[in-house]
Amino acid sequence: MADKHVNASHDQSMKSWVESANDRATDFPIQNLALCAFQAEHDGHSHGHLGVAIGDQILDVSTLAMSGLLGDPEGELAYMLHAPSWNFIAASPHLWGEVRSKLQEFLHADAGGGQKARRLREKALTPIAQTKLILPMTVFDYTDFYASKHHASNVGAMFRPDNPLLPNYKHVPIGYHGRASSIVVSGTPVRRPLGQQSPPDAEPAAGPGFGPCKLLDYEMELGLYVGAGNQLGEPIAAADVAQQLFGMCILNDWSARDLQKWEYQPLGPFLAKNFASTLSPFVITLDALAPFRGEGPLRDSGDPQPLPYLRGSGDWNIDITVEVWIQSEQMRQKGLAPLRISRGSFKDMYWTIDQLLVHHASNGCNLQAGDLLGSGTISGPTAEARGCLLEITWQGNGPDGKALPRKPIELPSGETRTFLADGDEVIMKAYCEREGYRRIGFGECRGRIVPAPAV
Repeated sequence: MADKHVNASHDQSMKSWVESANDRATDFPIQNLALCAFQAEHDGHSHGHLGVAIGDQILDVSTLAMSGLLGDPEGELAYMLHAPSWNFIAASPHLWGEVRSKLQEFLHADAGGGQKARRLREKALTPIAQTKLILPMTVFDYTDFYASKHHASNVGAMFRPDNPLLPNYKHVPIGYHGRASSIVVSGTPVRRPLGQQSPPDAEPAAGPGFGPCKLLDYEMELGLYVGAGNQLGEPIAAADVAQQLFGMCILNDWSARDLQKWEYQPLGPFLAKNFASTLSPFVITLDALAPFRGEGPLRDSGDPQPLPYLRGSGDWNIDITVEVWIQSEQMRQKGLAPLRISRGSFKDMYWTIDQLLVHHASNGCNLQAGDLLGSGTISGPTAEARGCLLEITWQGNGPDGKALPRKPIELPSGETRTFLADGDEVIMKAYCEREGYRRIGFGECRGRIVPAPAV
């Protein structure tokens, strides 16, 4: 089904004069053109520029726009491409296809252009490793969903063994509003939060305590960037999703599980979630992901059909592999490589990205270009595919209905983990692979835990 969305821009035989982009293992071939933003240095000062990742390099799109290569350097498109984020382009979805085509033409192995083009090639490329990447989109609002039935069932079984999946789950995409101000770019240290924790189970009358989170966790998610958006009071139709979603990224929605346990009833996530959310620095556009779309959402034979407004084209189930790696402070000191602790698939989600968007706007909520929708933790049917430590270390409930002791993860340094320790770095990766197409990667999303402030 994905082939009906494919065009010449996905041709696997297309190569670039940037040799690293032709490596079959790269995240960023010429068929991807992952969007980014970075700090560019000019005459002793710096400001944001727009770019795309190509192989192991960043191509400075703002510089190309100012040169006239992408059209009138004084025109509207050049103005948009000289902004510090991609929001203007996201709000005008018809423009990205035009820019994508021109960038592929410039980067193509057979591109001509003479001396001016050769000078631009030298001026507009910077190694990714030497580039200070910043958030590629200005995020005004952030909503996190709960779109994995496997994750919802596992977590539900921890607290409601007899009724793990609540009756509304198969009818409505569940979500909550997060905090956009605490979204940070990959590589930003994450400070262990302070907060209230419930009384000890053995001393319920003791009252809550306050101090550093003891059960700090990550959540392997993907983020969706809204494109054009809608007016207040006007829902988004399922048929318009392709114009309303701009791209995707990796999202680590950090969670303080002990704070969450105490505060989530009756209103849900609050301080246990809003202290930090980490985004990868690249936007993988829906154009680049087109070859990996397939039939979905997945439903068991006995599951109810979604209500009519949630029934879209049925081909927004995107085949994206997600991985989580961890490296402790001891591992770094000993020169030990990060350890992969999970691998899952976005195909296993119960609600697909079109349904998340359409449901969010179904009551007339107005979405804006750059708004971020989180998928919720991506977990699959196997233990390896669980997307957070809360699930990975869980061994189920015993005959008495009480939780069995957690099974720690063993690290190559000899350490163990049930939850994150100070100094731990969590590294998330995501990529798409399909026979007949180039591998499309998302880059990495990294965050290292630093100690909580003194109380």
